[in-house]
Amino acid sequence: MRFMIIVKATRDSEAGVMPSEQLLAEMGRYNEQLVQAGVMQAGEGLHPSSKGARVRFSGKDRKVIDGPFAETKELVAGFWLWRLDSWEEALEWAKRIPFGTEVHPGQEVEVELRRIMEPGDLAPSEDA
Repeated sequence: MRFMIIVKATRDSEAGVMPSEQLLAEMGRYNEQLVQAGVMQAGEGLHPSSKGARVRFSGKDRKVIDGPFAETKELVAGFWLWRLDSWEEALEWAKRIPFGTEVHPGQEVEVELRRIMEPGDLAPSEDA
C-alpha cells in the first residue's frame, strides 16, 4: 500500500521561515530511517502559498487565483510518499515524525495520512 503524508502549513512555513538547523538534522535522520526501512518513495517541502496559484474550474471557464491563501490550516507545506504493508504501520511511522513544540514554539504541527488509490481500488465492486 502506498500512503501520502501531507504536512500542514504553519504561520512560519507560510512566512517562508526556513526550519531550524536542529529540525533539519532531526528530519534528515528520520528520512534516513525511512529510506533504510524501504518505506520512503519521495519527500519534499513546498514553497509558501505566496509563490503558488490555484486554478478554479467551472464548466469551460478557468480562473487563476494567485497566492497567498488565507487559511493556513488548509495549506500544505510538504509531503512524503511511503510504501508500507498496512495502515497501522503508516500511523506508527507518522507518530515518529520529529515535530513537537520544542521545534515550533507556540504552533501545532499537523500531518494528514491518506492512502493512495491503486488500480485495484478503481474496479467495480462485486455488490454492484
